[in-house]
Amino acid sequence: MVKVVRVAAYGGPEVLKFEDVVLAPPGPNEVRVQHKAIGLNYIDTYFRSGLYPAPVMPFTPGQEAAGVVTAVGSAVKGVKVGDHVGYVGSLGAYAEERNVPAAVLMKLPKTVKFETAAAIMLKGLTAEYLLFRTFKVKKGHVVLIHAAAGGTGSLLVQWARSLGATVIGTAGSPEKVKLAKKHGCHHVIDYSKEDFPARVKEITKGALCDVVYDGVGKSTFPASLDCIKPFGMFVSFGNASGAVEAFDLGLLSKKGSLYTTRPTLVTHVANPKTFAAMAKRLFGAVADGTLKIAAPTKMPLAKVAEAHVALQGRQTTGSTVFIP
Repeated sequence: MVKVVRVAAYGGPEVLKFEDVVLAPPGPNEVRVQHKAIGLNYIDTYFRSGLYPAPVMPFTPGQEAAGVVTAVGSAVKGVKVGDHVGYVGSLGAYAEERNVPAAVLMKLPKTVKFETAAAIMLKGLTAEYLLFRTFKVKKGHVVLIHAAAGGTGSLLVQWARSLGATVIGTAGSPEKVKLAKKHGCHHVIDYSKEDFPARVKEITKGALCDVVYDGVGKSTFPASLDCIKPFGMFVSFGNASGAVEAFDLGLLSKKGSLYTTRPTLVTHVANPKTFAAMAKRLFGAVADGTLKIAAPTKMPLAKVAEAHVALQGRQTTGSTVFIP
């Protein structure tokens, strides 16, 4: 028997139930992983609430974890018992132990701890595709990063600055403004007090931004479009304040022939070669100090509902991991 978190009906944090289940042996192409750390991400709340439908009901939430291989399926190659591995994008991580498709696993470098891997894989790979594949940030670009004190935001800030961009961040409190500055923002706007499009115009002397990275959603749209120069890009990758509703595409022409996109990590890592290249770049950036990873907040998996309340209440900074 293993402890897992189960959701039998969509709803608030109260639907997260801690249960005992029997874990079957891994299938031919699966690997059993004993989790040492499990990542908490906003996408977990989307599945819990039903914004993103789960493939089956009931289901176990969670998109990333790191741990030790304890068994391998008959057709699995390149992975053995005792390997330290991590994975991302495979629903079901909120568990002490589980069977994972071998195709989604990545071996962890010896220098990367379980807690660090669980804290950065989803957020770090998201930052990788946003900066290197969605809009390729170069020296001289001006970028606006919403929620710059958050887990993904902090990685975006550090990486974008290392690429030579001028980084403008937004945050929702004086404490988070200080944290965003610490991460490396050249300018930080407290959008709980300031009109962020007006401040962007002031900071850039009217030139505006090449790209806006927005993981906040409803509360920052469509104002984000007023921060972008002609032919620039609006990149929506999260819904922390609620999903962006349908809008008139004519807005993009009125604001200056803008581009907009809503990419996902799942489609990027579906290609094994792309996945491997993304992971190599991420772990390389951690190893060479480009990305400085703060120690994540640790919580017992049994307090999963409490963690969801804090996350959705914008009470967290950086990353949180569950320890089974």
